[in-house]
Amino acid sequence: MAPLTLDQIARENNGDASSITSLQLTHRALSDVSCLSNLAKLERVDLSFNCLSSLEGLSYCISLKWLSVAENKIESLKGIEKLSNLTVLNAGKNKLKSMEEIRSATSLRALILNDNKILSICKLDQLEHLNTLVLSRNPISEIGDALTDSKSMTKLSLSGCQIENIGSSLVSCTELKELRLAHNNISSIPHELSRNTRIQLVDLGNNSIERFSDVKVLAGLPNLKNLNLHANPISNKDNLAHKVKKLIPNLRIFNARPIELNTTKSTSRNVTPEINPPKEPKMKHKVEKSGNAESDPKKESANSNSELNNATESKNERKKKKSAKNEEKKHDNEKIDDADIPFLDVILSEADNNNDLNSNKKRKSEEKLTGALVVDHTKKNKKQKSKTVISGSLAIKMLSPPPDIGTGGSSTWD
Repeated sequence: MAPLTLDQIARENNGDASSITSLQLTHRALSDVSCLSNLAKLERVDLSFNCLSSLEGLSYCISLKWLSVAENKIESLKGIEKLSNLTVLNAGKNKLKSMEEIRSATSLRALILNDNKILSICKLDQLEHLNTLVLSRNPISEIGDALTDSKSMTKLSLSGCQIENIGSSLVSCTELKELRLAHNNISSIPHELSRNTRIQLVDLGNNSIERFSDVKVLAGLPNLKNLNLHANPISNKDNLAHKVKKLIPNLRIFNARPIELNTTKSTSRNVTPEINPPKEPKMKHKVEKSGNAESDPKKESANSNSELNNATESKNERKKKKSAKNEEKKHDNEKIDDADIPFLDVILSEADNNNDLNSNKKRKSEEKLTGALVVDHTKKNKKQKSKTVISGSLAIKMLSPPPDIGTGGSSTWD
């Protein structure tokens, strides 16, 4: 395996290596990349899927901000201390046993060290900008006081470790929004977690939670939208989803499925009775049987005129109702673009409303819909006759777009 050279880099970049700011050098079986220290403007480099055993060859890349060395053979993070501008480091799937060296990389915003052999989390008090930490699938048994001063932490993943107790280890993480602790040995949720009021996602799947009383602490998380308790002993209990929804009213996704909307119809959605009585069918003049007397032609003419007036009024009333309904649809379509309406509410209410329209398709009387949004796609495409139904899985996907890590491009979060 020949080492990487500047001449090789220059040939691959139109003969100019001095101005290079970004390099992708994956799947090349590289074991020595020390020549990169001569690239003064290099800010981003991807060295995933190579044969690197150390980061010391990169220690003089002082302009480096984004570095991925995932899936190599690295056993130590020595050399990372000198990269004072580094904001994103992905060293997942290596042979690391310790992460102590990372304490000197004070500019880090995102640290990804999943699938290594790390036994414990070092104290991260000097990494005041760190917002994303991924340590999934490491033999870590406790969090301890490593995150005591991690006030900027928003995403934390410790899935697939050996953690049994969370305790008060996350109390200082006041900005935490995503907490992933699936596939551990956790049997209870500490009451201290209720202090992390910004949390939106909690994944505790495949743990040892048995009692519903252990879940009640989650009622203190007003922003919690996504909760996973799948494959816990408690997940086998009847009506768990109903109890959890009652406990956490704002929850939208439970065990990776969207919670059903309340299908109770409001009284305002009942059919409004017609103001005018139904039109009587026209009958030929007949002789009344009782009394054997013929009907009065003047009275029949008056009745006929009255029926005609009623029919005209009924027709005008239907036109008014139709016009009012068109205005209502127009108003509902305008609501879709209202920035104040939560996006998930729009998605879920659209799917619910499409189901209502399909079930009432053959009704002649018009119903006034309230509390839901109707999306009329015919204005966008006249040839499209059926309305698009947005599925629960799409709602889930749209509710959780790939978050960014630090300042470095698209996310490799977990």
